[in-house]
Amino acid sequence: MLRRTIVISPVVQKEIELAPKNVRKFFKEITESANFIAISEEALSLRQAYLDAGIVTEKSTADALHVALATVAKCQLIVSWNFKHIVHFQKVPLYRAINTVKGYTEINIYSPPEVINYESETI
Repeated sequence: MLRRTIVISPVVQKEIELAPKNVRKFFKEITESANFIAISEEALSLRQAYLDAGIVTEKSTADALHVALATVAKCQLIVSWNFKHIVHFQKVPLYRAINTVKGYTEINIYSPPEVINYESETI
């Protein structure tokens, strides 16, 4: 059986504050079993590498930090609805390339529908 651990950062917590009530309620429920990570100098440095590479602009530093935090925390994947700055077919290879250059492992980035388990559904 695949073991899943939810990792939450201050970036995610801040974004959830603006979410609809039902999302905030769901977030509160899942945080009971989640691991929390802090913003570190290592993650800030990796975020800057993403910005320097032009993956995103200064206006999207939170998105770059989100990817950097997950990378530094050694997450295997990011699940996000952010199709403009994170789950983007042109940006994912760039994040991976910077990670490789900086000595980190490759991170997988998917949208929620891509990771939903459909095994129990019948056709």
